[in-house]
Amino acid sequence: MNPAEHAACGVSIKITGIETIVVNAEMRNWIFVKVLTDQAGLYGWGEASLNWKTRAVTGTVADLEPLVLGRDPRDVEQIVRILNKHSYYRLGIIGATAISGIEHALWDIFGKSLGLPTWRLIGGRTRDKVRVYTHLGLGDMKSVYETFDEGALRDKALAVVDKGYDALKVVFIPYAHYTADIPSRRHVGRLMRVLREAVGEEVDIMIDFHGRPASVSAALQFIEELAPYRPMFCEEPVQPGDTAALRLVTERAGCPIASGERLVGFKEFEPLFRDRALHIIQPDLNHTGGILEGKRIAFAAEQALMGVAPHNPNGPVAGAAALHFDVSTPNFVIQEEMSGAVPWYDDVVKTPMRRDGSYWAVPDLPGLGVEIDEREAAKHPFKQEVIHTQGAMLPDGTVVDW
Repeated sequence: MNPAEHAACGVSIKITGIETIVVNAEMRNWIFVKVLTDQAGLYGWGEASLNWKTRAVTGTVADLEPLVLGRDPRDVEQIVRILNKHSYYRLGIIGATAISGIEHALWDIFGKSLGLPTWRLIGGRTRDKVRVYTHLGLGDMKSVYETFDEGALRDKALAVVDKGYDALKVVFIPYAHYTADIPSRRHVGRLMRVLREAVGEEVDIMIDFHGRPASVSAALQFIEELAPYRPMFCEEPVQPGDTAALRLVTERAGCPIASGERLVGFKEFEPLFRDRALHIIQPDLNHTGGILEGKRIAFAAEQALMGVAPHNPNGPVAGAAALHFDVSTPNFVIQEEMSGAVPWYDDVVKTPMRRDGSYWAVPDLPGLGVEIDEREAAKHPFKQEVIHTQGAMLPDGTVVDW
């Protein structure tokens, strides 16, 4: 009897265990979460990757496991509620990431048990394809965070376009503080001009500030250089958590502003909706509590006239979860993705993400449609990720935001 037949016959399903598999993908460690059940062949895959917090997240998944043993994995809302409330202490980003990975796997099981793709269970189809974008270097971290040279920027951007993408994101805002000096501002302007001239007006450009400016004025000075070249959006122009500052930037920017990747759960997003502090919201379904919490955030964003562009520089299972979310979310705008980030990407995982140009096709396999080859995964065990934050320092030694 296959999983769908089990469900059709009303057979009960119980969770029997949760496992984690860590795969080092050079730029970061992927943390795959496997939820096991008492039905032969029925299990679910999720992802709980969190840069520089791998051991903390895998330990948290192990700590949470006893709370779900013996429960029906299809009771997604109830299980997530238990994981949040019975943990007693507020969990923060590490706990929310662990819960997200478990929750992804529950949706995978639910879809498999019915023979349906997960997007059918979380709202159904709202579009026929899903627009995506990627980064300079197509996953190479040095290219993403260390391309400040005009020639290298042009070459790497054209390489992305040659792969069929019509949208890309760059991180070339310098490490900043409370003020932005004129040479730094002019350099940002030149980089944006070179980029726009290289890819033309048919390619959308997003600029990730990474929260580097320490003041509203510094953020706006950089945006002033960028806005004439019509970015799709400027992302995280100030550090997350200060809604008033973000609203000031949004009101004065002259171009769309996006943020939200470092926020956890609906409660941390709610002030942004109430104060209309953004144009584009960027929940990370890998960190904010899972797909269901992402749907709540998206619904509230729609009422606040905001689009949703989910953050996801993570691994392939997180990408699959995002794809199902995107298919079923009306105010979706564009999806960040990292497919093919390592040469052996397709050896470790089979995923439903079929890209045609700058679009993912709507998947039709049951659940998330993901399968991990555990033997191949074992060839890439945990390693300490490269720490890039050492460069986040001003010439006088002042430590600033990375």
